[in-house]
Amino acid sequence: MKRRKVRKIWIFLLVLLLIGSGSLYFIESYRSNHQAPVETIPEPTEPEEEKIKQYDVSLVMVGDALYHSGCYQDGLQSDGTYNYDKQLEYIAPIVSKYDLAYYNQETILGGVELGLSNYPRFNSPQEVGDAFIKAGFNLVSLATNHTMDKGEKAILNSVNYWKKQTNVMTAGSYDSFEDRARSHIGEKNGITYAFLSYTYGTNGIPVPSGKEYLVNLFDKEQVKKDIEAVRDKVDVVMVAMHWGVEYTHTPTKEQREQAQYLADLGVDIIIGSHPHVIEPIEHIGKTVVIYSLGNFISGQNGIERRIGLMAALDIHKTVEDGNTTITIDNVKGDLLYTDHNAAYRNFKVIPFYRLDNSILNNYQAIQKEYEAILNKNDSTIQVGTRTLENE
Repeated sequence: MKRRKVRKIWIFLLVLLLIGSGSLYFIESYRSNHQAPVETIPEPTEPEEEKIKQYDVSLVMVGDALYHSGCYQDGLQSDGTYNYDKQLEYIAPIVSKYDLAYYNQETILGGVELGLSNYPRFNSPQEVGDAFIKAGFNLVSLATNHTMDKGEKAILNSVNYWKKQTNVMTAGSYDSFEDRARSHIGEKNGITYAFLSYTYGTNGIPVPSGKEYLVNLFDKEQVKKDIEAVRDKVDVVMVAMHWGVEYTHTPTKEQREQAQYLADLGVDIIIGSHPHVIEPIEHIGKTVVIYSLGNFISGQNGIERRIGLMAALDIHKTVEDGNTTITIDNVKGDLLYTDHNAAYRNFKVIPFYRLDNSILNNYQAIQKEYEAILNKNDSTIQVGTRTLENE
């Protein structure tokens, strides 16, 4: 009897145990099916460094700012001040599209205090520089055959004027050897560049002994030292050269020899001036050589002296796995025309795409003639109307 009771108790306990286990399984199963999933937060990872980095700079260039009396008198205002913005009003919108913009200040900006003067010994208002800066130019060559026209005082006035300007780099004329030795290195969009400038001479006016810093005369050994001082520090070296023979569209043997010399030293871009007319653009290996941009603005007569070139190119820097490659491409240009009236007033530099026959008769045929000059020896150069970015 007792055994039967004990057996019933064990059976009862076993049933309770089985019921309890089933209940727990049901509860856990319900929880697992109805409970919100726990969000797992991934471990933070370091972003992968870009293996290839690309940097780009655009450069636009124009030729000589050669301010004869008609040009500078055209800027005289009724209150006795000078302003030259109107002369460049068609140029400024184009220049604003570019990162770097070069021009050659052919005549010295000695300022009105020294008395303004015309050919053969020029002196121009400093307000000329104001207009070019306002238009967006930020690379200025100061080494020309007219740098010594008004002597040391005019050069010091010019240098002091340019030193006051911000975000503008000049080269070729200085107020001391220390100033000449200053850095000629700039940076834009991650690309570093050096800018140097030289002239063949100073129209027979001697540079004072011991003051050779006043203007950079082309001397092979000095040029070599200057370039070697910057070549390994920058991505691109630009050299402005005042060279050649006036009023000829053909580069001289000396120009070609000097261009080869500069290319062999590692110069990337050579920007020529002095002939006052346009000469070809060519490549020497990877070096871009613009033998002459011609006049940008002047009071000279003759159609060929009133036509200049606005040239442009793109500089690319690629960094991959610590290795840097520099390429220069998209070399192109538009023709410019300096217009004025019969009284040598109302000077204005006009891109060819704005011309009509009332401004320059037969301008389309003239354009074809100059396109042939520019890419005579290098068919990769794009020259025409509206090849540059415009407004």
